[in-house]
Amino acid sequence: MQPKSPSILECPVGRAVETVGEWWSILILRDAFQGATKFDEFSQSLGIAPNILSRRLAHLTASGMFVRRRYQERPPRYEYVLTDKARDFFPVIATLLAWGNKHLAPKGESIVLAKRSSARPCHPVVVDAADMQPITLANTVAIPGPRASSGMRKRLASLKAMNPAVAPAGD
Repeated sequence: MQPKSPSILECPVGRAVETVGEWWSILILRDAFQGATKFDEFSQSLGIAPNILSRRLAHLTASGMFVRRRYQERPPRYEYVLTDKARDFFPVIATLLAWGNKHLAPKGESIVLAKRSSARPCHPVVVDAADMQPITLANTVAIPGPRASSGMRKRLASLKAMNPAVAPAGD
């Protein structure tokens, strides 16, 4: 993805999408969270063309999501190890899974997240670390951060839904 506007370049969501927004990248990360590390494991799990998988793994490595580590000398073979940056992406995958189960699984859930220690199903919710309250569209607003450019400040000010005095649609 080639961002074209300064608002995409400056926006954390735009930068995140540039890093992991391509759907193969998200599925590769999903498989890595489930233990895949080798090219053949990703290929078999995803049924992805080798050239596409190579490009996606190279991008995720260049983006700092994987470290490429040799595990065999002859022939040379590499594995893709999750970085801390990638591990910090796991809650996004967990949230996508929960959203998919809620809205896209009419016959029931095929995958459920569970506690590793007890196998008790868990239900991901994004919360504010300060008060542990769920973060929703109704109780949050995007405001300029300390490093926001004047263009970003104008953009945020122009968005009706981002005005703290305006309730979002549906509320």
